[in-house]
Amino acid sequence: MITAVARRELRKAMNQQHITRRSVLTTNVGAAHTACGIATAPTTAPAPLSAAPRDDPDLALLEHRYGGRIGVRAPDTGSGATMSLQGRERFLTASTAKLPLAAAVLDRATTGMTVADLCDASLTVSHNTATNLPLGLLGGPTVVTAFAPGLDDATTRFHRNEPQLNVSTGPDDERDTPTPAAIVESVRAVPLGGGLQPAGREWLTTSLVANTTGDATIRAGVPAGWLIGDRTGTGAQGERNDVGIVLPPDRAPLVSPSTPTRPTRSPRSATPPSRRRQRSRYGGSSVNSRHITLGKERSWDT
Repeated sequence: MITAVARRELRKAMNQQHITRRSVLTTNVGAAHTACGIATAPTTAPAPLSAAPRDDPDLALLEHRYGGRIGVRAPDTGSGATMSLQGRERFLTASTAKLPLAAAVLDRATTGMTVADLCDASLTVSHNTATNLPLGLLGGPTVVTAFAPGLDDATTRFHRNEPQLNVSTGPDDERDTPTPAAIVESVRAVPLGGGLQPAGREWLTTSLVANTTGDATIRAGVPAGWLIGDRTGTGAQGERNDVGIVLPPDRAPLVSPSTPTRPTRSPRSATPPSRRRQRSRYGGSSVNSRHITLGKERSWDT
């Protein structure tokens, strides 16, 4: 029963979004991985990161101009340098939750490509049913919360399915929230570390690079020729998130800024900046400060 439903939903996702088949993605993106030096197993340990980096004044200025609340953590895995702003404050995870959710599912899935294909649809087109089906097989959000400490993330909490996890009652609502510092550790542990077996790590990284929802965020601010693997998220209150990896052609990977934002005024009354972006000193990763306001709940969510 589950297999039949999963196949039907995946086929619907591919038809609606014109998704390229996995064999094509693996061929094209796999070649790009090789060009950027991403192997199926880590070859050297990433540089240690600063435990408590100071808040970056340029990012603080961007936050002031934007009029919201921005949390950023952006480490360079080669040098260990890190830029941060409110890196240990909680923000609503929204659909960036699909990244650790998929990692937890792939950690359990030893056979059956249908489950992995659902994770692929969840990551590349943010399909909510493709997220909820394997999450149900896994045992629900609490299982992912228990899995997160294995990714060096003892902070992130998971409580609800899609699309309910995109809704927050306010800053004191800790349901489905990470901190930028915590979610960055999860990203480092999965595509760039030993958080998954090589096959699961390669599958997850390929899906992140094939993501179709992030063209206006981190991808918009990096130099030409750099490869991005990311997962975006939008909250019902105007939050806008992005987290992932940046793969330069001639240097160690970067973990792209975990950039959850929380508006301090109503998204309906705000006049959002059209394309304000702050280029990072770590290779041009960007923070996009546009407001996105969701309408009624959808089965497709970014």
